[in-house]
Amino acid sequence: MANTSSRTLRLLSLLQTHRHWPGTELAGRLGVSVRTLRRDIDRLRELGYPVRAQRGTEGGYQLAAGAALPPLVVDDEEAVALVVGLQAAAQGPVEGIAESSLRVLAKVVQVMPTRLRHRVDALHRVTVPGPGWGDSAVRPTVDPDLLTGVAMACRDSERLRFAYTSAAGERTERHLEPHRLVMLGRRWYLVGYDLTRHDWRSFRLDRVAGAAERTGDRFRPRELPAADAAAFVRAGIDTWPAPHRVEVLVAAPAAGVRARIGQWATVEETADAGRCRVVMTTDSLEWPLVALGMTGAEFEVVEPPALRERLHDWGTRFTRAAAE
Repeated sequence: MANTSSRTLRLLSLLQTHRHWPGTELAGRLGVSVRTLRRDIDRLRELGYPVRAQRGTEGGYQLAAGAALPPLVVDDEEAVALVVGLQAAAQGPVEGIAESSLRVLAKVVQVMPTRLRHRVDALHRVTVPGPGWGDSAVRPTVDPDLLTGVAMACRDSERLRFAYTSAAGERTERHLEPHRLVMLGRRWYLVGYDLTRHDWRSFRLDRVAGAAERTGDRFRPRELPAADAAAFVRAGIDTWPAPHRVEVLVAAPAAGVRARIGQWATVEETADAGRCRVVMTTDSLEWPLVALGMTGAEFEVVEPPALRERLHDWGTRFTRAAAE
């Protein structure tokens, strides 16, 4: 059986990751009797953790919200995520939050074990913040192990190998001399010298398949052909085709249209209660036509003209298909 202090921390960790624990199951997880569990619960309450108890055959325990914030128990990945979030908040534009974020950041880093401090330090040293960009609804996810592993490779000037999927869906193997990580909007980018293509490239980390292998091969850093890594990534993004702004008047009440396609478009009221305005920003004109078809109503294209051309093409093909 674990000693009382470590068992109490284990109990707290379990209560923080599960809404409700039956008493017998919780005691079994800790390897103690139900009676010992009750004593450990009382000890947590004395420390300021509001643990609720439910009696009866379905009885058990759960951690409730309290009047004050007691100490939290987090695992390694959560600790790294916490520091990354605090760093972003400290550099962010939200008024009044930067100073408090820095205070909390100092407290967290001070008590971090050495192994985590190295990971966080690597991530901090090789990350270049960039201006916000892109659709705020896009939230690509990146494995924290991938993120910190790539950061340490940047810091140590160590070559990487990884599989990468392009925007067109093409998967290739890359051999890279990593330079810097860039956090741009809600995306992470890796900037480095591509040894296969013999040129500088940027890669979205959410498109890296699996883990990035650190080869152990060190290299002498090359000079980046840009003011900094963020400028390099932004220059590449600015060469992409500009997204289309789609505006359409739909002959149906806004509430009904919003219920059908509101998760993909902005649906606005108009002076005419029987009509509404639908606005989308998209890289492709195909999807707006699908969404508009889902409204089940007549509509009029305001912009862009290219959408009318695409609509005419679709209409011709659909009419032909219906006649066959």
